[in-house]
Amino acid sequence: MDRERVLLLGVGLAIATSLAALAGMGYLGWQSGLRQEQSGLRGHAARAIERTRAAFDEVDEAFGELERSTAVPCSPRHIEELRRATLDTRSAEDVGYFRDGRLQCSSWGTLYERVPRAAVEFTTIHAIGVSTWVQPRIRNAPPMLVLHRGGYSALVNPERLVDVLTEDDVGIALHAPGDHPLTAASPAVEALLARAGDDASGGTAAGQLYGVSRRDGWEALATRPLPGVAERLRREQLKLLPLALVVLAALAALSVKLIRQRLSPLADLERAVRRRQFVVHYQPIVDLRSGVCVGAEALVRWHREGALVPPDAFIPLAEESGWIAAITDQVLDGIVADLEAELAMDRSLHIAINLCAEDIRNGRFMRVLGEVLPRTRIRAGQIWLEATERGFIDIEAARLTLGEAREAGHSVAIDDFGTGYSSLRHLQDLPLDALKIDKSFVDTIGLDTATSLVTAHIVEMAQELDLYIVAEGVETRAQLDYLKARGVDYAQGWLFSRPLPAADFIAFLRRSRETHGAGPEVIRRPER
Repeated sequence: MDRERVLLLGVGLAIATSLAALAGMGYLGWQSGLRQEQSGLRGHAARAIERTRAAFDEVDEAFGELERSTAVPCSPRHIEELRRATLDTRSAEDVGYFRDGRLQCSSWGTLYERVPRAAVEFTTIHAIGVSTWVQPRIRNAPPMLVLHRGGYSALVNPERLVDVLTEDDVGIALHAPGDHPLTAASPAVEALLARAGDDASGGTAAGQLYGVSRRDGWEALATRPLPGVAERLRREQLKLLPLALVVLAALAALSVKLIRQRLSPLADLERAVRRRQFVVHYQPIVDLRSGVCVGAEALVRWHREGALVPPDAFIPLAEESGWIAAITDQVLDGIVADLEAELAMDRSLHIAINLCAEDIRNGRFMRVLGEVLPRTRIRAGQIWLEATERGFIDIEAARLTLGEAREAGHSVAIDDFGTGYSSLRHLQDLPLDALKIDKSFVDTIGLDTATSLVTAHIVEMAQELDLYIVAEGVETRAQLDYLKARGVDYAQGWLFSRPLPAADFIAFLRRSRETHGAGPEVIRRPER
């Protein structure tokens, strides 16, 4: 009997220890989950601020363009400019022109009824007046923000300012500098924002979990009802129960870590593609004769959790898994969104897109270009296509795809020449317009190495074949002088600029125009 008691006591202690470990793990897991939820809510709030600031900047830029117009107010030309401003300004629902406090015309045309201008409630540091909760004269339209400057006003749907990727039950309150509310948040959310101190970044109150983000006077608070969070956390805890009872406290703790860790890299990549988390940076390309920036190479970056992931960290996996085609399509969409206006304004400007081996083999991307470009103001000749040597394994398929590209008006370049499978025969046989000298060869310029003479031979070969020459990775003045002396047409590299986000590239481009003037219209070489 005593032996049985000892066994029962041992089993009881083991069970009690396991349950205690499980309870402790559950508590720690709960707290960790809450912190992660708060961090996610802060991220939602921060993205809402970024989106709102970008919307205000976009409208401000549109106002500037309209104020510089020489068109007679409300003339057909002026109304067309209002329409163009509305279309080009993604955050604006309509742009109108006021005189003497009365709406004269908008992107819809001339107005003959008396529509007074909404009273300005506050003014931003950029001299944009803001009116909130203005009901437009459109049936069933929600209340709008109205942004004013000079004689122009723009309608902005406040819901679009907080239209960031969130869970369904997340609410966001947004205040402009000076504590001016911009969104129709619930009273509970507004009360939480009022109660959150200047140093508060998140917490729980009134049955809500919340996270706060602040930047330059802008303030946003994202909330989520605790019951919804609790139910999700409980479901996660129940998943751990069978494993915790088997492996006890130590293995249970390890299991929590394994279950909670992120999904596999491939699943992460798939989610990023579906969420369109890829952005484009632009590596300026400079004409070595004039010094003017004539274009850029589009380089994809993965905007992941507030950080930019370089392409070498995900492109191999994307090519192996087949997601590279979707990423290339997002690059094209990014170019259109970022640079359509610049490309339409400056026809000498071109953007180069890298094609993956599969797109060269099957020609899929040419069909995508044929669908997308006609809906834009971008000419085919302004989109250069770069094919790496890996894409030439199937030489016949490459010849067909590149030939189709040139017939459509695109210039075609072979990228990273000398590092892969290509040969002089490929250069002679393939329909190419340009050759890009790989950085590894540019780096040897001026050095006494076995490959230091290769660059000169590549230049001579390209010139014999009547190809444009673009040197990659130029970082020193000596490399630049060497390339200019040998008649190289274009160059890119950190000597000129690192890869830039769209806004910075546009600024770089405009400085280049101011310094060197606009570049000549790029004309493709004739068929060889």
